[in-house]
This record gives sequence, structure tokens and C-alpha cells, in this order.
Amino acid sequence: MKKYECELCGYIYDPAAGDPDNGIAPGTSFEDLPDSWVCPECGADKSNFVPVD
Repeated sequence: MKKYECELCGYIYDPAAGDPDNGIAPGTSFEDLPDSWVCPECGADKSNFVPVD
């Protein structure tokens, strides 16, 4: 699964780790995150994330 980076603060969403502090289980792909999910570092919405290699 591809990682995604927040363009505003540089936070990397890693699907293997998920975002357990915000109720996102490990193994959750970026595409499967709820629309209400925001960057845990800066609060940016999903539209501010870009895929990284």
C-alpha cells in the first residue's frame, strides 16, 4: 500500500501503521480513510495529501 504525505506539514500516512490514536486500524489504505479524517499533525483534510514512493 502506498504512503501519503501531507503537503502542509510533511506528515506521512503509512497504511501499515494506520492512525490508531484517531481510530484508524493498521492496514487501512489511504483511500479507505473516512472523508472526515484529518492530518493528526496539522488538521489538514485528505485533499492536502499526495502519494509518495
